[in-house]
Amino acid sequence: MPVGKAYFGFTDEELLQIDRFVRRNTTEKFGPVRHVVHEPDQGLVLEVAFEGLQRSPRHKSGVAMRFPRINRLALGQAAARGRPAGNAGADVEDRDSKLRF
Repeated sequence: MPVGKAYFGFTDEELLQIDRFVRRNTTEKFGPVRHVVHEPDQGLVLEVAFEGLQRSPRHKSGVAMRFPRINRLALGQAAARGRPAGNAGADVEDRDSKLRF
């Protein structure tokens, strides 16, 4: 599920690595969007940093990120090491519950 677009935070070399991985592992195309093979033991893991999260009815994920950027890139790493993007909505709920007074 798409959760945002991050255009910053990686080097030119890392961009080439991402591009190479995506092109070699694409299973479906939807215009400029590509579905990439993802396995529990190997894949493309991106750590995304951001300034904040908020609910958004405009986004399919239900969440909008403020100033997203790639914080870390791990090619060929176990996807199980990361946290699924599908948890973003739960993060907003959790954050909101912590901010209530």
